[in-house]
Amino acid sequence: MNRNYQKELDRIIEKQGEKRPRVLLHACCGVCSSAVLEYLTQFFELTILWYNPNLYPQEEFERRYRTLLELLEKMGLRERIEVVTEPWRPEDYRAAAAGLEAEPEGGARCTECFRLRLKETARIAAERGFDYFCTTLTLSRHKDARRINALGEELGREAGVAWLPSDFKKQGREMRSTELAEAYGLYRQLYCGCEYSLHKREEHAAD
Repeated sequence: MNRNYQKELDRIIEKQGEKRPRVLLHACCGVCSSAVLEYLTQFFELTILWYNPNLYPQEEFERRYRTLLELLEKMGLRERIEVVTEPWRPEDYRAAAAGLEAEPEGGARCTECFRLRLKETARIAAERGFDYFCTTLTLSRHKDARRINALGEELGREAGVAWLPSDFKKQGREMRSTELAEAYGLYRQLYCGCEYSLHKREEHAAD
C-alpha cells in the first residue's frame, strides 16, 4: 500500500494546533533546504543539523555548507535557527559504503548513505530532547521518499525519537526550491555529492 507522507504530515500539523514542536532537520544542501524551511518554519521550531560526510571533495562540502548559511541569512532565519555543525568526516561515509562502491546511483549504496545521516540525526534529536527529526532529502525527485521515510521510522524507534514523515517535493516545493535558489543567487550543485556520483558525471561529460 502506497502511503501519502504529505497527508500524514498535514494531519500532524492539524492536530498540533497552535503548538510548535521542536524538529531537528538534517539539511543536505542549501537549495533543497530553501523550500523546506519556508514551509516548516510556519509550524515548527527548527534546528538544522549539518552532517554530510558523503560530500566530496572537501571543497564541495565547505561550499555547500557556506551556501546553507547564506540561505539562512537571505531568508532572515540566521538568528532564529541554530545550526548544529559536524566536520567533514569522509571516513564515516567510506565505512558505510564499503563493498557497495560499484552499486548504481539510487541503489544500495545510497540507502546506506541515507541511513548514516539519518542515524546521526536521530541520535542527536533523542539526546537533545527534540519532538521530531526529519531531513530535506525527500525534496528531490531523484530521492526515494518511501525508502527515506522507512529508514527514518526504523532509526527513530531505535533512538527513541519520533520521525516526522515527509515528501517535500509535493505541493510544488521542488520547483519552489529552484525559484528560491535563483532569487537568492545560491550555488546549485551539479551532482548528488559523493565521489561516485562526481565520477559518473565526469564520465558523462567526457562522452
